[in-house]
Amino acid sequence: MRKNSVCVVGGCGHVGLPLALAFARAGVQVVSFDINETIVRMVNCGEMPFDEPGGPEVLREVLNSGRFEASADPTKVSQVEFVVVVIGTPVDEHLNPHTSAVPDAVESLIPQLDSEQVLILRSTVYPGTTSLVEKRLLARGASIPVTFCPERIAEGCAFDELYSLPQIVSGRNPSAVERASALFSMLTDEIVITTPEEAELAKLFTNTWRYIKFAAANQFYMIANEHGIDFERVRHAITFKYPRAKDMPGAGFAAGPCLFKDTMQLAAFNNNNFFLGHASMMINEGLPLYLVERMDRRFDLVNKRIGILGMAFKAESDDIRSSLSYKLKRILKFRCSAVLCHDPLVTVDPELIDLETVIEESDILVIGTPHRMYRDLKVDKPVVDVWNVLGQGVAI
Repeated sequence: MRKNSVCVVGGCGHVGLPLALAFARAGVQVVSFDINETIVRMVNCGEMPFDEPGGPEVLREVLNSGRFEASADPTKVSQVEFVVVVIGTPVDEHLNPHTSAVPDAVESLIPQLDSEQVLILRSTVYPGTTSLVEKRLLARGASIPVTFCPERIAEGCAFDELYSLPQIVSGRNPSAVERASALFSMLTDEIVITTPEEAELAKLFTNTWRYIKFAAANQFYMIANEHGIDFERVRHAITFKYPRAKDMPGAGFAAGPCLFKDTMQLAAFNNNNFFLGHASMMINEGLPLYLVERMDRRFDLVNKRIGILGMAFKAESDDIRSSLSYKLKRILKFRCSAVLCHDPLVTVDPELIDLETVIEESDILVIGTPHRMYRDLKVDKPVVDVWNVLGQGVAI
């Protein structure tokens, strides 16, 4: 086993790969273990499997340095000092968290683990997961100490935020906490020490707080819109040089792989007694249908062709996981004659077509994702712009 070495399990994904590259850049010997052999080959050839600003340059740098490799070989786990697991907790179609996902993944690694290593859980987990992992390892005779150090980055900001944000480190073994703190101190100057339970809730509370804020803005948007008032003008009046409201977001799709999921995890943890979280889910998930209803009232969609501009879940991203643009597409396909879609960054959807064709063949355009390239859009047909990308208001 090499001292000051890391294996990131699930290490070629949106959370694991930027972390692995950042550690390698800081001088740590790193292997990204992933079961997807196609992605592993891609990474070892210097190609990022997803868009992350700065990622291609860092990947080439650490590959050339010899401090980084990707691998589908599970025995790599046994060769490092730190095992970082970035496998998260999904929710099923009934909004119930799959609470055994992380413990099951860790248990499968037991043949590769020993007591000299430190196990670091990194992705968002259901509260109590760290404790459950500890119990399962103990029951199997594995004495590796466990820490939980939740990831805090936003997609597209990894190589800024991994270095600028304080890192939360938690655990019950003082030596393991000290070692994990030393590891993350190679990336950032500030470490926050908590218990595992505090860290688990800190991560869920963070994502849920953002989701609730977006829901409040979306509800305000609907209220204003129903009364013929442009919410964006109201928001400007509220936030302009007024510090107590400066964090009020604009309206828009609150989507992606984390916010909705983590809000539902928190609800499940509190025995589904989380009215604020469930109300936020209904508002945010209901926004696509609300937009279609308003469009139908105004334009009568039955014989219209609708173009959706932007299919990723957030601006300047190629990630379509849980994107509400696809929910919007499904609803529109039931209401109108055709739906045409474009996204400048998404590469995994074969149904996407070029921007010129979408604009030319659509009767109405909807900005689904506020990519920068749409800011200069010049068209002579209606544009539904809940994001106010064009700066012409958000009223429908």
